[in-house]
Amino acid sequence: MIRRFGPLATIAISCAVFVTTGAAADEPKLPSTMTFTAYDTGTAGFNIAVAIGKMMKDKHSTDVRVLPAGNDVARLAPLRAGRAQMAWMGSGTYFAQEGVFEFGAKEWGPQSLQISLSVVDCSATSLGVAKDAGVKEIKDLRGKRVGFVVGSPAVNQNTLGIIAYGGLTQKDVKIIEFASYGAMWKGLINNDVDATFGTTITGPAKEVENSPRGLMWPPMPHADKAAWERVMKVAPFFKPHVSTCGAAHEPGKPIELSHYPYPIATVYGSQPADQVYAITKSMIVNYDTYKDSAPGAAGLAVKTQTMKWVVPFHPGAVKALQEAGQWSPEDQTHNDGLIRRQGVLAAAWKTYVGSAPSGDKEFLDGWMAARAAALKKEAMPNGFEQ
Repeated sequence: MIRRFGPLATIAISCAVFVTTGAAADEPKLPSTMTFTAYDTGTAGFNIAVAIGKMMKDKHSTDVRVLPAGNDVARLAPLRAGRAQMAWMGSGTYFAQEGVFEFGAKEWGPQSLQISLSVVDCSATSLGVAKDAGVKEIKDLRGKRVGFVVGSPAVNQNTLGIIAYGGLTQKDVKIIEFASYGAMWKGLINNDVDATFGTTITGPAKEVENSPRGLMWPPMPHADKAAWERVMKVAPFFKPHVSTCGAAHEPGKPIELSHYPYPIATVYGSQPADQVYAITKSMIVNYDTYKDSAPGAAGLAVKTQTMKWVVPFHPGAVKALQEAGQWSPEDQTHNDGLIRRQGVLAAAWKTYVGSAPSGDKEFLDGWMAARAAALKKEAMPNGFEQ
């Protein structure tokens, strides 16, 4: 039995409708049509979402529409409105759960987002830098033009986390804002910016590698513990990772970089458990049919899932993982704690908005203080000190 805590308990219980017997457990029942949101066309997240959609068309006759969106708010809005069944996200999943940055606005607040499956493969997520920018190490980015995406805390905060490795802050670089992730990478080709955040397997990175500017990934040696401590203070979801594939990689020459699960097949905790179960089960049992269909798709293997990250798995996904023999009591305990955290944040938000100031800045500042107090009361880490 799956235990649940806080305001989400009713949702988890009411949605926990599973098919558990006979052939039905091996044949997930998917809707005839579904919509996914993802990063811009050509990115790793978009390509993997398309590969999953094709598999579902071939195996279940389900038509999947993949909507590209340039920032986290745009990716999540259709999911929140019930017009999409899944959003292929990055670390924005965590920021939305926590109700920070753009998600600390009145229109949002902490979101009860949960995971179906996520990707960890041979690739990494870091800052791609134009070869002609004269950068060899992260610290060399001082004074350089670094890309941000409007409305995308995932890209922006991740970027700050990476430059922190080199002892740099936002004040030490020249921030250049773009309307979307794709536009930012185009800016690298067009010499409008010197460094942009993304995955080593994203399509735009390959374009930059083949452009006159060229591409390189400044290494983040894992042995530099002090540098990694700086990273973790800004972006606690990052982990050291050895990258062996993607743009600007030479065979047999791995690069020590950073990573977190990406893309993350994201759903809301309120979505029907049988629906999320069917989607997750389909991705697990049909893995061999799509794993080579897009760069990074092999990282969806059930045995490589990151069980103890910072966002919980959905009850429907848990059921599918249990059936695959990839869910332990320790995983359940960790998951329960994360769902309890979401309940604490939801309750704090509900209390705060009742008497919050009207100005946008004052509202966000007041929320961050209320959020910090609520988490401290429950002895939970803040993760975003003011």
